[in-house]
Amino acid sequence: MMSIIISYLLGSISFSYFIAKIWMGIDIRNYGSGNAGATNVLRVLGTKPAIIALLGDALKGIIAVYLGKLTGDESIMLLCGLAVVIGHNWPIFLKFKGGKGIATSLGVILTISPLSSLILIIIGVFIIYITRYVSLGSITSAIILPFIFYMLHKSGYYLVFALVLTFLALFRHRSNIQRLLSGKESKLGEKKTSRVK
Repeated sequence: MMSIIISYLLGSISFSYFIAKIWMGIDIRNYGSGNAGATNVLRVLGTKPAIIALLGDALKGIIAVYLGKLTGDESIMLLCGLAVVIGHNWPIFLKFKGGKGIATSLGVILTISPLSSLILIIIGVFIIYITRYVSLGSITSAIILPFIFYMLHKSGYYLVFALVLTFLALFRHRSNIQRLLSGKESKLGEKKTSRVK
């Protein structure tokens, strides 16, 4: 139980928030899309800080899964993976206003199932490359995740785990889905430094 709580607290450490504070002295949640994630850091601050945020968020997922592995209980490992993503999305340190969990989920999946993460990265990058929509690549990969996990692992635990990750990703991307459907979603490379209204 303690490892799950620690994983949530680890997820609550927002690299995007702290990088924006250090880099420009701003609260990243008040700029661009208002999201405390690597994509918004890219739009507001540029490539280098976005890469740092991306790697930091993914590292949280990796550490949380290894923390769960130390217990020797596979179900605890999976719960730690979910807890760190929930912490990223709803961080207690930032009044529960966090990111969308994609980079952290990727770190979790990479540690649990490297082949699954490779397949998802290829699909996500391909979608982003042809459409220039980061959100569409993330959403597509999230939807495909349970099918890949079921095919590779044939485990009820893993399938439920993947379904919960998919739900979390789609729930956090609901505004992106609306903008995609209305043709108002921002494309990769578009700079957005204006304050959130």
